[in-house]
Order: sequence, then C-alpha cells, then structure tokens
Amino acid sequence: MVVISEFQKIGVGLSGFGIFFLLFGVLLYFDSVLLAFGNILFLTGLAFITGLRRTAHFFFQRHKLRASSFFLGGVALVVFRWPRIGMLVETYGFVLLFKSFFPMAFGFLGTVLNMPFLTALFNSSGSSSSMV
Repeated sequence: MVVISEFQKIGVGLSGFGIFFLLFGVLLYFDSVLLAFGNILFLTGLAFITGLRRTAHFFFQRHKLRASSFFLGGVALVVFRWPRIGMLVETYGFVLLFKSFFPMAFGFLGTVLNMPFLTALFNSSGSSSSMV
C-alpha cells in the first residue's frame, strides 16, 4: 500500500484547485487572473506532491530545457496578462514535456475502459519505450 504524506495530500488539493481555475479561466474566455491563479496553484501542488528537488530536476533536465522554457514561458506570459498567447505557448511546452508519457497513459485508459480496439491502437502507436 502506498503511504501518502500530509504534504502530498495538500499538493493534490492544490493541483485540483489549479486545474479547476485553469478550466474555469478558459471557459470565461481566457480570463488572465483565473489562468494565472490556476497555473500558480498547479505548479505549487506539483512541488508539494513530488517534492521541490524532484520537481526542479524534472523541469531542468538538459534534454527537457526547450520544453520547460516553453511551458514556464507560457506561465509567465499568462501572469503578465497575455493569456491567449501564453496558453498556446504553455500547451506546446506541456505536450513537449509529457510526450513520452502519452502512449503509456492512453494504453492505461484503453485497458481501464476495456475497449480492445483502443488498446490495440495505443499499443501500436506507443513504439517508443523511452520513459524519460
């Protein structure tokens, strides 16, 4: 059984509120205040869940610097009240950061949803086995 510390529980709550504010900010036609608040809460929650050192190590690995700069640059653009451009840049950085994770996540969803055609599709598209 996995033991979850109090900091990790707080981090899950902060990340959840961050995602909520991000979605709410997009629904309200890219409200910059809600998007900035959501970004800050999400990143703070991520740091609480994984730890500050592991979060910094994830974002500042040599092969992820380009993706991290796009993601964090998008967050900065949203904070400086350029929400539409900032969210586009941030989304591009997010896709670059987590592109090795997507095949595994989609394969997991295919097995959870028990849809054989989705599982076969995701297994064939996930040919790269790089987890980093």
